[in-house]
Amino acid sequence: MKTRIIAKLDVKSEFVVKPVHFEGLRKIGSPAELAKKYYKAGVDEIFFIDIVASLYQREIRYKEIAESAKDILVPFAVGGGVRTIDDFSKLFHNGADKVVVNTHALQNSPEIIDNAVKIFGSQAVVVNIEAKKWDNYWECYTDCGRIQTGKSVLNWVKEVENRGAGEILIQSVDCDGRKRGFDIELIKSVVDFVNIPVVAGSGAGCLDDILKMRTICKPSGISISSLLHYNELTVSDIKEALKNEC
Repeated sequence: MKTRIIAKLDVKSEFVVKPVHFEGLRKIGSPAELAKKYYKAGVDEIFFIDIVASLYQREIRYKEIAESAKDILVPFAVGGGVRTIDDFSKLFHNGADKVVVNTHALQNSPEIIDNAVKIFGSQAVVVNIEAKKWDNYWECYTDCGRIQTGKSVLNWVKEVENRGAGEILIQSVDCDGRKRGFDIELIKSVVDFVNIPVVAGSGAGCLDDILKMRTICKPSGISISSLLHYNELTVSDIKEALKNEC
């Protein structure tokens, strides 16, 4: 099975940034420029996540999204600050192929998943999960890894699957930006627990991290940020290594 390579753009205001543990942001560049760069480099998909829209209760930045989606001919998923079905509709009209939800679904209304699926289809609804490890379980966090929810990750992934979501993006608050490897136990637990595609993110520091995680966890896709942003690996490097490991 082909593993999708997904470039993830964490966006704050008009910049792509790179956080560590979802904090300590460093500016990387323009989302529109980076989206085009990674598209031309051969990524299979692009995720554009406004990481502070929900935290700041800010309006969705449709102009930047439309500019980033322009001339991108691979699936383009957008999240951050999504609160209503109207937000879904506007995002699709501004170039999104998928919409990513997290904070509102967890804190206010999980029914937004059901409602969006009924209108737009499962393939258009992605649930982003920010997970933090405690003694013997993982807890869902929201608002860029800042707010505890008291919700078990495994309970939530099963619920969003039952509500019809078409895909899950699983990220580790503990591993994010550290470049010391993925939380393999977390990712494998989620992949094994649901029957919908899972995209694994947070922690890739080298090619071996990616190969090890793919071999053990078998996610549908791998979300890459730092290694691409800092030109430590190319999309071709990753794809060739994955191909050779098959």
